[in-house]
Amino acid sequence: MKFKKLLSIAASVLVSTALLTGCSSNSKDKEEKLSIGIVLGEGSINDQSFNQSTWEGLKKAEKDFGVEVKYLESKQKSDYLQNIETLIDQDTSLIIGVGYQLKESIAEASKNYPNQKFAMMDETYDKIPENVVPVTFKEEEAAYLAGIIASKMSKTNTVGFIGGLPAPSVVKYHYGFKYGVTTTNKDTKVLEQYANTFTDQAKGKSIAKQMFGSNADIILAAAGDTGVGSIEAAKENKKFAIGVDRDQNYLAEESVITSALKKLNVASYDLAKELVEGKYKGGQGKVYGLKEDGVGLSENTSKHVPKEILDYVNTQREKILKGEISVPKSEDEYNKLVK
Repeated sequence: MKFKKLLSIAASVLVSTALLTGCSSNSKDKEEKLSIGIVLGEGSINDQSFNQSTWEGLKKAEKDFGVEVKYLESKQKSDYLQNIETLIDQDTSLIIGVGYQLKESIAEASKNYPNQKFAMMDETYDKIPENVVPVTFKEEEAAYLAGIIASKMSKTNTVGFIGGLPAPSVVKYHYGFKYGVTTTNKDTKVLEQYANTFTDQAKGKSIAKQMFGSNADIILAAAGDTGVGSIEAAKENKKFAIGVDRDQNYLAEESVITSALKKLNVASYDLAKELVEGKYKGGQGKVYGLKEDGVGLSENTSKHVPKEILDYVNTQREKILKGEISVPKSEDEYNKLVK
């Protein structure tokens, strides 16, 4: 009996040890399996623009680093915090709010969950929370270069700008583009209108058709899915369009003459890389401009834009890098500079 009891105790110890080892191994695996989740503001993951570019950067990180990536779309404002909470419940390593609409929700969640890592795409804070990395771009620099092209290539001396909502990033596109147009040729007129939505392709198409009917022959639309409608209008009316955020030439190869790039894919990939390498640093922002190769013009611009115009654009680009040209980010800055 005593011998059997000893065997039973030994077996119990072995089983307990195995269980503890298994638990330890599972905990380690769980600890090592990093995950990144994004919560979208307005628009779908396949918006051909802002959201899609962010997602493409994370999909590349998934392939390169083995990090798990996921997204949640938001139908209304009340979804923002709920989606963030869902990702927290899933033990998501890094949660990224995509779009200025998420600014307040990310700030609130960062206070409620001080040990959770967050990032905020396309917005920043006066006082950055210690567990948030805000990411912003100098959209105005890319838009300024696109404005030069529009001004020099317009045959009617009339071009157009369509905005989705007057978000900070869209406003920077707006006045950077307008500054590029008007400083290149003061006689070129800029038609300007906001659609007040990022998701209505039909509205974007309708506004663009009106602008083309008012003599515009080139339109830049910083409007997400709404902007895709304006590109369709350019294609149907045999006019030109300028893409934004990502290279949108594939949407209408003969109509999209260039795209003002905002490399959200680079920024989201960088965030994932820093997380994997243990270099995540909350409490400080990241800014991507021409200097950081975070904005610019699409590589296939030379397909439609003559070399002499591109040479001039590159000259202006160098002046921005040297600090010889200051590009406006708002209407007030634009008005001061043109005066």
